[in-house]
Amino acid sequence: MKFYIALFLSMSLCVISFAQDNETVTEDNDSNTINALVVNAQTDEPMESVHVVNLNKVVGTITDEKGEFTIAASVNDTLYFSFLGFKSQKIRVTNDMFKFENTKIALTELAYALEEVIVRPYQLTGYLEIDVKNLPINTGYQYSISGLSVGYEAGNKNPSAVTKVLGAILNPADLLRNLFGKQPNQMRKLRKMKEDDQIRDLLASKFDRETLTELLQIEKVDIEDILNNCNYSKSFITTANDLQILDAISSCYEEFKVLNREK
Repeated sequence: MKFYIALFLSMSLCVISFAQDNETVTEDNDSNTINALVVNAQTDEPMESVHVVNLNKVVGTITDEKGEFTIAASVNDTLYFSFLGFKSQKIRVTNDMFKFENTKIALTELAYALEEVIVRPYQLTGYLEIDVKNLPINTGYQYSISGLSVGYEAGNKNPSAVTKVLGAILNPADLLRNLFGKQPNQMRKLRKMKEDDQIRDLLASKFDRETLTELLQIEKVDIEDILNNCNYSKSFITTANDLQILDAISSCYEEFKVLNREK
């Protein structure tokens, strides 16, 4: 009897030890880091200050003077590389990137073709009544409603524009539910994106919305729809940098969640 009890205890200890080993391995896998090098595809020279973002873990870093970088990653994560004047690139993380430290990522320089620009000055006659009629008309209209201190931009002057304004005021949650509901998991990344200094620095220097669309997995038109329905002006949407746009979307999303809970 004592023999069986001793055998049972021995087997139990082995199982516990095996489970602990597995847990350790799992933790190590979750905390893996990649060391790699970014070079210019044309010259094979190392590239410094290239922004590298793990789109899955929402962490970022930049390459050093030798073009090298280290970032937390797991197999099948997607790394996003961007540098001014070069074509952005996405790379899927594979097992060999952990085994070998000489992984090289090459970025291709963009070729800019400047188109001919023709400047057409206004032909002024000197007669105010005639010249005023010849000036271009701003087609963006603002609507104001008595009792509200905020003006609402709705684009062109047509019945649907007025409906859009009234809808945004009377029931903003319904208008935004489809937009935010497309990618709920991606929207939850907003807080992580705002907390990572490297990602914030990257977004503060960009105006093309490219990194935002990759991180949030939404289209540029979705970004415009979100901000339009949250009553941001057209001038802000077109001129703000990507970090300002991120903060605006985050604020809008937080308001949407409050309204959605109340409903």
